[in-house]
Amino acid sequence: MRTTTGEGKYVTVMNTTTIAAELAKVTDHWTPRIIGQVNDQYVKVAKLLGEFVWHAHENEDELFWVISGRLRIQLENRDEVVLEPGEFFVVPRGVRHNPIADDEVEIVLIETVTTTHTGDVVVERTVPIERQFSAD
Repeated sequence: MRTTTGEGKYVTVMNTTTIAAELAKVTDHWTPRIIGQVNDQYVKVAKLLGEFVWHAHENEDELFWVISGRLRIQLENRDEVVLEPGEFFVVPRGVRHNPIADDEVEIVLIETVTTTHTGDVVVERTVPIERQFSAD
């Protein structure tokens, strides 16, 4: 997916894939897997189950697109958002949120390359960006 230019810079290698095939490679809940990059945005897939953690991304919006399952996103001082398959929601930068999957949910995330996994908090579930790159 990515290869070095030899100068410490990375380029995206063109290839085809399906979301289903990439989701099949995800083995751990709440562990995003980077499957592509468009300019300064990563395209990630993840499987979610249970409650995550309240957090915010001060400088980045975050797009959640549900592929299967039902995702609830609690938002601080706002109504909860419920997403069904095929629906997406953008959490605006700076908004504290907490994703919850009562049953397993498969999602696509689109995030700026500077977005940290758990935003303004670090917890046991925090996955650093270098662990999010797909191995193939």
